[in-house]
Amino acid sequence: MRADAIRNLDAVLQTGARLLAQDPGTSMATIAAEAGVDRRTVYRRFACREALLAAVFRTKLDAVDEVFDDARLEDAPVAVALHRYVEGIVPVIRRWPLDPEQMRCDTEAYDRMLDQRKRFGAFVDRAIAEGVFRADLPDGMARALLFRTVDLVASQFPDLEPAPAADIIVDAVLCGVGQP
Repeated sequence: MRADAIRNLDAVLQTGARLLAQDPGTSMATIAAEAGVDRRTVYRRFACREALLAAVFRTKLDAVDEVFDDARLEDAPVAVALHRYVEGIVPVIRRWPLDPEQMRCDTEAYDRMLDQRKRFGAFVDRAIAEGVFRADLPDGMARALLFRTVDLVASQFPDLEPAPAADIIVDAVLCGVGQP
């Protein structure tokens, strides 16, 4: 693809992700206008909103896979992998703000997202087994706390760069917010 076509596609995908996260009924014309491209450009690439949404899902899932691989969740020391994961996932959440539950309408994307959750769950289990996360919490709480903290910081503090955001998130999750 030509450089301008790549830029246009990226703009459509990012704009689509943002607008469809806010309103799943957003029209293709609105997405095109917000992306700064002609509506025909969008329709040439995506026959309908569902096709665009499927492309956004695939792109987001690809980005999450890349974060998982870069973090080395399976073999890096837990604290290192955790920080790498958080630093990498914050920009992904910001760039692709769709709620993972929106993927329910796309079986392939939803199944892939569930596989990613299992992969991350295995990392959390390792963190518990190695004593980095508490073992006395209800099942799934450590993972949920981490997910929600990452999502909160990524969405509510957009000016916070990924590395400092990761420092804050990891510290908050591992140490809590109370005074020692």
